[in-house]
Amino acid sequence: MAGEIPDLVAEARARTGKGGARSARREGKVPGIVYGGEKEPLPISLDFNMLLKRLRQGRFMSTLFNLKVEGQEDLRIICRNVQRDVVKDLPTHVDFLRLRRTTKVKLFIPVEIINHAAAPGLKKGGVLNAVRPEIELLVTAGDIPEQVVLDLTGMEIGDTATISMIDLPAGAKPTIDRDFVIANITAPSGLRAADDEDEGEAEADETEETTEE
Repeated sequence: MAGEIPDLVAEARARTGKGGARSARREGKVPGIVYGGEKEPLPISLDFNMLLKRLRQGRFMSTLFNLKVEGQEDLRIICRNVQRDVVKDLPTHVDFLRLRRTTKVKLFIPVEIINHAAAPGLKKGGVLNAVRPEIELLVTAGDIPEQVVLDLTGMEIGDTATISMIDLPAGAKPTIDRDFVIANITAPSGLRAADDEDEGEAEADETEETTEE
């Protein structure tokens, strides 16, 4: 299970409908609703500045939150829609889905890269490029991995690590249906420059030979 599921603090909203939503906005709140999980919808309101900060941090729609509402049990939720003002592009309403342990959700999971010392390519001066520091997986809400692991053991300069090289947790599946790149080891810039010079000299020699003929 993921080690740190961020809290999202909200207030229960007594008034519903357009009047209740307008009242919440006048108080510097953003109205929202939590639905699903075979329970009654829960009208809530969130602090505008807090929500705006969360949205600007990114990944809001694919982050699992622990919803805290005073007087109620904490809920595991994920955002399903953010309505925005068409002119100012600011949030005006948020929809959340209440999750059960068996619910399947799409989340971005960090990639931990291990065994750098066991990669011959890095010992030779190669440069590790982490193409995807996190990957989007379809996972079960009750069994979300804290991270997935990429092992660099045996990787040489020019080698590429793809998603098929990672042992995913049971029940987890990538949302991209192809063997995409996670990281690679490239030659250091000095070596690449030297190779380019060698190729340039070889091409020049070939041109001179052709001219002499």
